[in-house]
Amino acid sequence: MCTSPAMSYGQGTVDALRARATAGDMTAQFNLARLHVSGTGVPEDLSAAVKWYRLAAEQGHAGAQHGLGFRYATGTGVPENDEKAVSWYQRAARQGHWEGQFRLGRMYARGSGIERDDIQAVHWYRAAANQGHAEAQFSLGQMYFNGRGVSQDRSEAARWVRLAAAQGRETAQTTLASMYETGTGVPPDLARAARWYRLAALQGNPDAQVTLGYLHDSGRGVAKDHTAAIRWIRLAADQGHAEGQFALGNMYFGGRGVPRDIETAVRWIRRSAEQGYARAQFNLALSYQAGTGVERDPVTAMHWLRRAAIQGDERAQHNLGVNYANGTGVPQDLVTAHMWLSLAASAETSPTPGDSAAARDIIAARLTPAELVESSRRQRNWTPDAERK
Repeated sequence: MCTSPAMSYGQGTVDALRARATAGDMTAQFNLARLHVSGTGVPEDLSAAVKWYRLAAEQGHAGAQHGLGFRYATGTGVPENDEKAVSWYQRAARQGHWEGQFRLGRMYARGSGIERDDIQAVHWYRAAANQGHAEAQFSLGQMYFNGRGVSQDRSEAARWVRLAAAQGRETAQTTLASMYETGTGVPPDLARAARWYRLAALQGNPDAQVTLGYLHDSGRGVAKDHTAAIRWIRLAADQGHAEGQFALGNMYFGGRGVPRDIETAVRWIRRSAEQGYARAQFNLALSYQAGTGVERDPVTAMHWLRRAAIQGDERAQHNLGVNYANGTGVPQDLVTAHMWLSLAASAETSPTPGDSAAARDIIAARLTPAELVESSRRQRNWTPDAERK
């Protein structure tokens, strides 16, 4: 493992450090660069930092090589240049600098500044992970999980993710919890899943907070406790987490852990929907369609149905098709109705494929052959899209 000593400099010490750096001492050059990055004892000056990093890096200082690579990767103090970043990371990594090894692995994994090479990514992640680098351990676990650069091995993935989680990396804790929840790479164990979710949730991870809330709401792996569920879900929602906002809205709809409050429920669901969360968009559409918590408005209902449908939500596709068929909130359009109902019926995860298929077939009987061809053409050209506002 490569680390650098903590820096605590008064003005006299800074002057002495600068004198040694000017005389060519690479450790002094490296430390002076760091001072310029943080603005400790000297003006914050990224250009000066790059100058001193470079002088030390060219003498072979691994920390400076990594620092200079990071400046090129992030475009701070120098123009962004991934190729130069890779070059400096390579020099640091070959000297055993664990952060340089990790960052070089990530450049290989992403194909940034160098041709993507998962085998090389695994090599460098492993080098850093074996030194105890938590993020490298987690990244190596992900490579095993997905079978990138190594044979897929979910058990080995869990081993590396667990090492990172034990060091407190919240994303690793959340991932490990999910693996215990689903029995992926480890025996299923909801109690352990809840413990790991809690550790990540206590660090403020909103994904973990929401899931821990779900577990308390259902009593899976923990005591059933709607009040605790609300507390965790609200923490995520207050961070702007779209699923957390949606879940909090549903808790208000059901009156679980809080008094039932439809208007507050709709307000939270709207916040989620505005972030592009398809499930919230569908539920908000239903509220406008029925006039639940808002004034009934079929046109606005169609707006939210369409936004959910283009993301692939099969329920929204079904309802959108029915509304086009009936002319609810839009002018009647049987070809478009047939297209959306066909998409809903063909979706593997559709909750009501039979209903969608039956409605589609009723519409088909009213279309001309040319109109059926047009619907088929639209279906072939349609793919789920990211949120389009």
